[in-house]
Amino acid sequence: MSVTSYRKSLCALCGSADLTTVLRLAPTPPANAFELPDKQGATTTRFPLELGFCGNCSHVQLLDVVDASYLFSDYVYVSGTSPAFVAHFDRLAEHLIDELHLTDGDLVVDIGSNDGTLLSAFKKRGHGVLGIDPARDIAAGATAKGIETWPCFLSDEVAARVLSSRGTAALVTANNVFAHVDDMAGFAANVRGMLAPDGVFVFEVSYLVDVFEKCLFDTIYHEHLSYHSVKPLRTFLASQGMDLFRVERIDTHGGSIRCYAQLAAGSRETDPAVAELEKKEAELGLYSVKGFSEFGERIDTLRDELRNLLTELKGQGCTIAGYGAPAKATTLLYHFGLNEGFLEYVVDDSPLKQGLMLPGTTIPVMSSDEIYKRRPDYLVVLAWNFARNIIDQHPQYRAAGGRFIVPVPNLEIL
Repeated sequence: MSVTSYRKSLCALCGSADLTTVLRLAPTPPANAFELPDKQGATTTRFPLELGFCGNCSHVQLLDVVDASYLFSDYVYVSGTSPAFVAHFDRLAEHLIDELHLTDGDLVVDIGSNDGTLLSAFKKRGHGVLGIDPARDIAAGATAKGIETWPCFLSDEVAARVLSSRGTAALVTANNVFAHVDDMAGFAANVRGMLAPDGVFVFEVSYLVDVFEKCLFDTIYHEHLSYHSVKPLRTFLASQGMDLFRVERIDTHGGSIRCYAQLAAGSRETDPAVAELEKKEAELGLYSVKGFSEFGERIDTLRDELRNLLTELKGQGCTIAGYGAPAKATTLLYHFGLNEGFLEYVVDDSPLKQGLMLPGTTIPVMSSDEIYKRRPDYLVVLAWNFARNIIDQHPQYRAAGGRFIVPVPNLEIL
């Protein structure tokens, strides 16, 4: 299918037209547009990758929006292939049941539920579950495993169907999804409509503070439309009849926040951490255009360090491959100019990606078994947020002299 996009002229949170470009990265294809070898180049249209800052509410967002039906209908990422995320979601379910005092049978609705990993953790603890996810094949697989999942985007009609067929939800979750939404107001309204009077909306998103401080520029790609900080979120949710009463910092994806929102005038008190995080954001300069002036310079320094290292190693005759084919790899490879001349291939543990090519390239994605057959001298860990897990899983590679290069947040050779 052809891929379309449009230039966004208004802030996704407050609707203001006061948007200023604060970062320009290299244009890329959609980050998960993996292709079969015989179709390489079919979807290599590159779209601008630029961040805009809202002078009215301080929200940060992408300025170019790619058609969501293309990005998510044939998705290739599944949570269940990562032991770290399976454990994370199991702990999350236990935490929310305890913190929110959920009782047996309470309905949990997960938006962007993927393969049902989180909902499985709730179901085994006795809760009613329902997933909503537009990735057709992944949704069908989750349903087949006993996690009812509707293959669609959240909409007014879908929210009404939830209420008529399942009733109100004690908990609505959206993990690594709230940043993907173009119509934020519509999404929030539908969540609000599905919640029970004392229900809670819990969502995890990458935290702009971590992106900024750690130079996690490769988490910027077309699926991620918004780059959230606490103050703009709190103001937005209030405008949508919800109260952001708690925010927790967590370490997923290099640094994220877990946000808790209740209906306006809810009984839960606001945690002091909300104000503390807003203070930190202000101190970092995230509420002004000037705060982003050095961000691009730090990215360029990281690019030069990695390119120089790989060029030196290639000059010494070393073989170099990549480990992991996450969406963030597309941003890193394009912005740093790391084409086929640098990486011979990439290995990934997801069968859905194996046998395909990285978006817009001829770099093949293979099983991790290949590192023992081909024995590359170095592996660039493109899935750097799982670097420790990846390194620990391959002691034989290390024992044979293989070394890992972790490019983000700081360039390291391990």
